[in-house]
Amino acid sequence: MPQPMLFSPLEIRGLRLRNRVVVAPMHQYSAVEGFANDWHLVNAGKFAQGGAGLVIMESTKVARNGAGTVGDVGLWDDQFIPPLARCAAFIKAHGARAGIQLGHSGRKARLSRPWEGGKPLTGDEPGVFDWAGWELVAPSAVPHSERSPTPRALSHNEVRDLAVKWGEAAARADRAGFDVVEIHAAHGYLIHQFLSPLANVRTDEYGGSELNRARFAIEVAECVRAAWPADKPLFMRLSCEDDAGFGPEESVRLSRLLKDKGVDVIDCSSGGTLARSPMDGERSKKYGYQVPYAEKIRREADIKTMAVGHIVHADQAEAILQGGRADLVALAREMLYNPNWPMDAAQKLGIDPDFKLVPPPYSYWLDKRAKSAFEGQPSTWTNGLGSVDTAR
Repeated sequence: MPQPMLFSPLEIRGLRLRNRVVVAPMHQYSAVEGFANDWHLVNAGKFAQGGAGLVIMESTKVARNGAGTVGDVGLWDDQFIPPLARCAAFIKAHGARAGIQLGHSGRKARLSRPWEGGKPLTGDEPGVFDWAGWELVAPSAVPHSERSPTPRALSHNEVRDLAVKWGEAAARADRAGFDVVEIHAAHGYLIHQFLSPLANVRTDEYGGSELNRARFAIEVAECVRAAWPADKPLFMRLSCEDDAGFGPEESVRLSRLLKDKGVDVIDCSSGGTLARSPMDGERSKKYGYQVPYAEKIRREADIKTMAVGHIVHADQAEAILQGGRADLVALAREMLYNPNWPMDAAQKLGIDPDFKLVPPPYSYWLDKRAKSAFEGQPSTWTNGLGSVDTAR
């Protein structure tokens, strides 16, 4: 059969991706005092071994006060480069490209891990370090929810300084060997807080009008693009639908501005500014529920987009690309369930019969398995529970 778009290469600036399958950044909450460790190496490495084209490591913080939990990874100092460089090198050694997301939690910082309740910390918990430097800051002194403490509003100079910190972190990411940087401007974190008229009630040049509220996002993009090599792609993740005054039309207008500043791909997500997201409930259970945002921004802002959100099946992902709805598809929880999803998708789409998408220690044995276990066998076999499909 013809090469599926899902497994066709894509070139962005000077980077060539072997396919359009992206592992979306997922918080692991497993760093120790900001340092990545073996957990991050194994977690990211298995996705590269499974055949993904691009593996984006989790939101890595550009400033100490931007850490969300005691387990957030940091890149606000050169000391954090070596363990991240180890991860990037391993990802690339197995055929994928290495990406990293750079973020700041703003008023959603200083919380316990989700499985520990996601509650505000007091400073006495195990693993807490540099409590004084972990100050809760935001565009305005507006708490995230009723149970959240009130953050301190950033001064005008502090806002400018934080944009610079994104650029400094991007330079470190380059030194660590990453191929792609993604700016995290979604999910109710700091940049997204500036975009929202509910979270941002400033009266200076960073608040008020839609353009003023977008100013920080644009300045971050400028600082990152200036520090990030010209031949390397720059992504930005947006919450394209929110319940706090920032929606698809605003996302299109911002994406046009970001494209002019050197952003190459918009990663289209949703929600996060308030305690409850518009995507909560039945809507988020639908396959590809955020794909329409990627399609709209791609069409109306004339920029590459990445679709994410309950993308589960190979033919579903292929249809998104064939329909011109996005340029890349990103998977998160589905990758946790099956780190070899790209390999499995290639088999289901009828390509890569010799398992060349995965490293030789896997492809050698999987090829032997396919030939010895399935050749000459019926397509189904029957046990006491009924017929079972044996197709690989």
